[in-house]
Amino acid sequence: MSGRTGEPIRVVVADDHPIVRAGIVGLLESEPGIDVVGEAVDGAEAVALAVELRPDLVLMDLRMPVLDGAAATERILASAAGAAGTRVLVLTTYETDDHILAAIEAGASGYLLKAAPQEEILAGIRSVAAGETVLAPSIAAKLVARVRSGAAAAAVPAPTLSPRELEVLRLVADGRSNPEIGRMLHIGEATVKTHLIHVFEKLEVGDRTRAVTRAMELGLI
Repeated sequence: MSGRTGEPIRVVVADDHPIVRAGIVGLLESEPGIDVVGEAVDGAEAVALAVELRPDLVLMDLRMPVLDGAAATERILASAAGAAGTRVLVLTTYETDDHILAAIEAGASGYLLKAAPQEEILAGIRSVAAGETVLAPSIAAKLVARVRSGAAAAAVPAPTLSPRELEVLRLVADGRSNPEIGRMLHIGEATVKTHLIHVFEKLEVGDRTRAVTRAMELGLI
């Protein structure tokens, strides 16, 4: 690809806001060593241009009509353009966990915010075109926190429920009341309540609904 041989980095800019897109294009065209070879107004057009032009990099917004940025990223990287070495750098205003993970899981090589200084955006383009990964500091911090919380959750073993507690909880999940559960299991209603109290304590929840959803999250039922 041209960005790795001393030739200009060939970029497709994908953003559905005309004024924003024009500003990005103006910034890039004023920078030596970067050529804007295409502009896309939605994710589907970004995919089409990437396949047609085989740019070094697609600068991708996330929220766009027809096809969002994460889906467009995945399609580009799975296409002939991706095979030819086209990379995707997300440039967006959104930094929620869901947006970040969707873009990273789709294969984006970087994630920057539009509010970043121009120098940071230009440096990010050059780094991604050179095969590196670039993340805005706030994005990197969110990912680190997410990974750490996931690792901590994984390190905590699921609580052990007794066979009877599991029976009671499964019937709760089926929408059965305490009297119905008692009759089905041939135990008193007070005993059902006792089992549920133990389940709540073990799962660290305060009600029946959360007990069922928590047990499902842990794979207990």
